Amino acid sequence: MEYFDSSRVNALCLFAFFCIVVLWFIQRARTGGNLFIRRIAGLNAIDEAVGRATELGKKVLYVPGIMSIDENQTIASLAVLSHVANLTARYGAELDVPNKDPLTFASAREIVRESYMQAGRPDLYTESIVHYVTYDQFAYTATVSGTMMRERPAANFLIGSFYAESLLLAETGQASGAIQIAGTAEVAQLPFFVCACDYTLIGEELYAAGAYLAREPAMLGSIKGQDWTKAVVGVAILLGAIFETLHLFPAVKQWFSISD
Repeated sequence: MEYFDSSRVNALCLFAFFCIVVLWFIQRARTGGNLFIRRIAGLNAIDEAVGRATELGKKVLYVPGIMSIDENQTIASLAVLSHVANLTARYGAELDVPNKDPLTFASAREIVRESYMQAGRPDLYTESIVHYVTYDQFAYTATVSGTMMRERPAANFLIGSFYAESLLLAETGQASGAIQIAGTAEVAQLPFFVCACDYTLIGEELYAAGAYLAREPAMLGSIKGQDWTKAVVGVAILLGAIFETLHLFPAVKQWFSISD
């Protein structure tokens, strides 16, 4: 039995490179290194949205998606929620966080409580800010949509993992006149958010936003490691195309292909 497939050494090298780069960036972040992540336009609008809600005396509605805490998009959404909660605490704006998943609900409640304490306004925090609605997908959607139309929040945040309810929520929020900031990595739902929301975090921008706001070493290191790995893979693809087109370095060709 063969335990080592020499035809896949290139994949092993790429995997090792990715692990080393990610661990190096995580260590650099933990030691206080400055890891640059480009600020996304949707993040710049968060302050504007919360400020608008404060001026109008209306609430900020934050929907953290419909999936549980084991979903990466939910984790990124909770990082954004922490930032939004910190802003609402400092500005004195009302925050409303309805939840579908029980575990996400418990995590969101602790995150919001901590954000209010960090902002120095624990007196503004109440248990009703983060509340549980129902586990049924469309019953949850109907409840949140009803809140949008009855209470007319000034700002809606739809950030996390969404499915069939994305268009219903986005259209209802748009009809209510609220400024909307959305974000998801679900490709099939992105067109609805792009059309109905003012700002949209598209795909990996959601994870980058979570890392940018949370400044957690593991998240920052992962983002930077992925960026560098993508750059290396992109260069390898370009070189491979050039070598194959010009019939250069035939011995190197095997490094640009992975056998089945």
